[in-house]
Amino acid sequence: MDLSDKVAVVTGSGRGLGLGYARSLAAAGAAVVINDVDAEAADAAVKQISAAGGRAVAEVVPVGTTSAAEALVARAVDSFGRLDVMVTNAGVLRDKVLWKMTDEDFDTVVQVHLRGTFTCVRAAVARMREQGEGGRIIVAGSPAGQLGNFGQTNYAAAKAGVAAMVRTWAMELARAGITANAVIPVAATAMTKTIPAFAPHIEALEQDGTAFPDSLRKGEGFGTVEDVAGLVTFLASNASADVNGQCIGIGGDKLSLWSHPQEVSVAYADGGWSADTIAAAWPVTVGRTPQTFGIPAPRL
Repeated sequence: MDLSDKVAVVTGSGRGLGLGYARSLAAAGAAVVINDVDAEAADAAVKQISAAGGRAVAEVVPVGTTSAAEALVARAVDSFGRLDVMVTNAGVLRDKVLWKMTDEDFDTVVQVHLRGTFTCVRAAVARMREQGEGGRIIVAGSPAGQLGNFGQTNYAAAKAGVAAMVRTWAMELARAGITANAVIPVAATAMTKTIPAFAPHIEALEQDGTAFPDSLRKGEGFGTVEDVAGLVTFLASNASADVNGQCIGIGGDKLSLWSHPQEVSVAYADGGWSADTIAAAWPVTVGRTPQTFGIPAPRL
């Protein structure tokens, strides 16, 4: 991939998946704006990319607000003259079961994941449309947003909203040559290290470089940050010009395409449905194919 003519913003890229995305984009030639709320992490990321021969600058700001989004776009334009790729990766977690989740827990996660994606993409699209040369919108989704997940009302709702926005933007931006897609990553990060089934494997990787077994890489589609980053670089490239409005999963040795929600079973009744007729018909019509919910527990 040759991205030497591209300029990208990657939110939440001081560490973890975001840093992996930024490093991959820079290695392919793109100039990158690193973003994080931690100035030291952002500066370290810039130094790391620069030391490898890449081009990078930092913008330290918490995503969510319009002013933050506009600052990120301005940083790209002021430093490199344009903006071609917006990667919205920044995120936080405030996991609690529903009856213990506070307003602040809910609002904080939605502010960063959902509103942050909206404001950053809106600001980026304004610049891309002004340039008139198309562009790439790449947002971070999650299996939780596709399936739901215990203790993650806020996070699952935000990520489901991100997927819906991508499908909407794919229609709205097509005429401008701007594509919008979501990456659904599964990788070893500080977040996934809290999952008991994954924790010992991640610790072994960190301590002595022990590779993940096939039960993880293939069975669970779970790998390293580097395993995921290539998808972002592909979606930023000209090779992905025909990929639009998709939610694409990646992790370990697994690449997948998530389906758009659709009707799977239908029944009709002349004159419409009452509560009684639904109760009678449910078990022998649409109720015969109930859909699953929740992320399956790892089977190792």
